[in-house]
Amino acid sequence: MFRTVFAVILAILLMSFNLSAAWAEGASGVETMPANEGIVVSSIDAAGYTYMELANGGKKFWIAAPTTKVSNGEHIRFVESMRMHNFTSKTLNRTFSELIFVTSTQAKVEK
Repeated sequence: MFRTVFAVILAILLMSFNLSAAWAEGASGVETMPANEGIVVSSIDAAGYTYMELANGGKKFWIAAPTTKVSNGEHIRFVESMRMHNFTSKTLNRTFSELIFVTSTQAKVEK
């Protein structure tokens, strides 16, 4: 009897937690997507690269891809090659706290 009551209470708590997490995720209005995707916030072309600031799940980060035409608001997917910390671009005269070098990018096609 005790095991049955315990199992029912545990099941109710787990379902409540899952519903609360789903509600919180939906209420935040932040789109979740895979780590290798993002929405273009800004871009800069320089020396054979396109530097793109991407937003994903409320987080912003920079990638550097071979020269690519992109538009702000575009949803892209990328193939990561290497991450650099405190990378200084002499061309841009700028230091990125973290920069992800990518081998290719692709506009995400909605299904």
